[in-house]
Amino acid sequence: MARSIMTPAFKIERDEDRCIQCGVCVRQCANDVHHQDEDGWMWVDDEKCVACQRCAVLCPTRALSIKEYPIDFRSNQHWTSPTIREIYAQAESGGVLLTGMGNPRSYKNFFDHLLLNASQVTNPSIDPLREPMELTTYLGNKSQNGSEGEKPQLELDIPIMFSAMSFGSVSINVQKSLAAAARELGTFWNTGEGGLHSDLLGYGKGAIVQIASGRFGVHPDYLENSAAIEIKIGQGAKPGIGGHLPGEKVSQEVSRARMIPAWSDAISPAPHHDIYSIEDLAQLIETLKVATRYRKPIAVKVAAVHNISAIASGVVRAGADILVIDGFRGGTGAAPMRIRDNVGIPIEMALAQVDSRLRDEGIRSQASLVVTGGIRNSADVLKSIALGADAVYIATAALLALGCHMCQMCFTGKCNWGIATTRADLTKRLNPIIGSRHAINLLTAWSHEIKEMMGGMGINAVESLRGNRLMLRGIGLTREELDLLGVKPAGE
Repeated sequence: MARSIMTPAFKIERDEDRCIQCGVCVRQCANDVHHQDEDGWMWVDDEKCVACQRCAVLCPTRALSIKEYPIDFRSNQHWTSPTIREIYAQAESGGVLLTGMGNPRSYKNFFDHLLLNASQVTNPSIDPLREPMELTTYLGNKSQNGSEGEKPQLELDIPIMFSAMSFGSVSINVQKSLAAAARELGTFWNTGEGGLHSDLLGYGKGAIVQIASGRFGVHPDYLENSAAIEIKIGQGAKPGIGGHLPGEKVSQEVSRARMIPAWSDAISPAPHHDIYSIEDLAQLIETLKVATRYRKPIAVKVAAVHNISAIASGVVRAGADILVIDGFRGGTGAAPMRIRDNVGIPIEMALAQVDSRLRDEGIRSQASLVVTGGIRNSADVLKSIALGADAVYIATAALLALGCHMCQMCFTGKCNWGIATTRADLTKRLNPIIGSRHAINLLTAWSHEIKEMMGGMGINAVESLRGNRLMLRGIGLTREELDLLGVKPAGE
C-alpha cells in the first residue's frame, strides 16, 4: 500500500514524568488515537487526532498536550499550508472535502467594526440595577389589516433563541439541554429538520418545529405540538444545496424521529420539490396556517445571499410571519468545505439591506426579522437589533457553552464531548442537567450585559433600539460599507 503524502495535522506530546498510565485517554478517545499495551506502555497514533482536546482536559495529571504537527511547507500567501493539505487529501481520496462548524476564513467581521453609542449629559444613562429594563420581544405579523383579528405571536423574555440543530446532527442530550434552558429562560428552541424525539414531547410548546425539503418527521402531531413552524429553504453554511446526515449517525432512535430506515443516509434535496416560485411558497405557508387553524406563526428560513433583499420581500409578501436569515458564518454539522467557505454573505450586510428594503416597501410590520450565523456575544445581539433584527438565533455559541471544542469533525459522529453524535456511549458524556444549566448561565449573563449596554445608551426597552442605527458608528469601514450598513462613521 502506498504511503500517504499527508502528515498528521496534530501531534500529541506526553510528559512521561507526569503520566501515571491510568488509561483515561484510551477510554475517552472515540478516534482510537491512544493505546496501551499489556505492559502499560502508552503510545499514540497522531494521524487520527482531531484536536478535540478531551484527553488533555480529562488527564488527571495534565500529562498531555496537543499541538499542530511541527512541519513547515514552503508555503506563501497564495499556496498556504491548509491549501496544500487540502490538495493532498483530495489527491488521495478523490472525494469532496467535508467539514463542520462555520466559515473560519479571515473575511472582515462587521460586528467588530461597529461601535455602540453611550449617553452622557443631555440624554442621561439608566441604571439597570435600580430601574426596569424591558427585553420582552414579540415575533410575528404586527400589521393591522382590518377585520383579520389579532395574529399569533411568539413572546420571548429575551431576544435570543436557540437555533435549528436536528436530532441526528446533534445528540438527544443537546436537545434536552437547550429545550430545558429555553423553558426556564422564557424563550424558544428549534428542533431542526429531524423531527421531535418522544422524550421531548413535553417541550413541544416551547419548540419551533422545522420543515425542510426532506420532510423528515413531519406529521400533524409534530406540527400541533409546537409554538411555531419554520420552513427551511436554506442555511448560511451551505446556501443553494441540501442537507446530508450520514447513515452512520442515523441510529434506531434517529430513524424513528425522522421516519426513515435506520443507518441510511438522510438526504434533503437542494430544492423543495413543491416550491419553485413565491406563489408555491405562499401556498405552503397558507396550507400550514390552515392545518394549525391560524394559531401559530409561520417562519421561513433563508441563507444570506447576494440578492437577499428581493428574496426577503417575496417571502414576506408570500405570508411569512417571521423571516429568518442565516449568514455565511453559520455553523453546520456537515457541509462541503468549498461551499461553506465561498458562498453567501455576512449576516450584518444582509440584515441591514433587508430591513431597509422592507421599510422602503412599507411591509416591515408584516414580518419579524430573526438573524443567525455567527452571533458570539451580547454585543453582537445588540448590534443586530440596532441594524433591524427583532431577535437572534444562536447555535455555535450554545454548543460551546455545552462543551464543544470545535474540532470541526461533526460529520464523523465521533464527538468525544457527546454533542455531534448519536452513539449512546458518547451521548451520555453530556449530562443534560449540567448542559441546560450552562446554557441558562450563558444567556443570563448576556441578558445582564444587554441591560447594562442599553442603560448606557439611555434606552430602557429593546423595542426602542430595534432598527435604530443612529446608535451605531462604524470604524475601519469604507464609505461603501458604511452606506450598505446604513451607519455613520465614528466621530460623526
